[in-house]
Amino acid sequence: MDKTIAELKEAFAASKPFYDDRHFPRGFSRSGHFTLLESELLQQHGHLLRSLQKQELKPINPLQQQFLNTFSQQTPPTNRIEKVWSKYLELTTKKHKVHTLSVQNYTHRTQSNTEQPEVEPSLD
Repeated sequence: MDKTIAELKEAFAASKPFYDDRHFPRGFSRSGHFTLLESELLQQHGHLLRSLQKQELKPINPLQQQFLNTFSQQTPPTNRIEKVWSKYLELTTKKHKVHTLSVQNYTHRTQSNTEQPEVEPSLD
């Protein structure tokens, strides 16, 4: 059963805000990866979520235990807090492929192994 945002905020109340200046130096909301609600949830509850995941804190309610079980057993996230933390982990721990367009690579592929004679332009 999916809990409301208010219930989740109460279950995951944290004592201090969470910032990740290494991966998101301009903040979660300005990164373009998170919605305003997601960035608010990360900022308000991320410190507790990280501590739970690293097992620095023990869960004190069933929702925190469910969160811990979700990430220790690698099951799909079921509520907004789990989903936003999963998204955060995806962005900060997975390698990202960068696709670029390069003229140099294109021209290198179009040349065959045999040299093509150079054609001079004519002004006819």
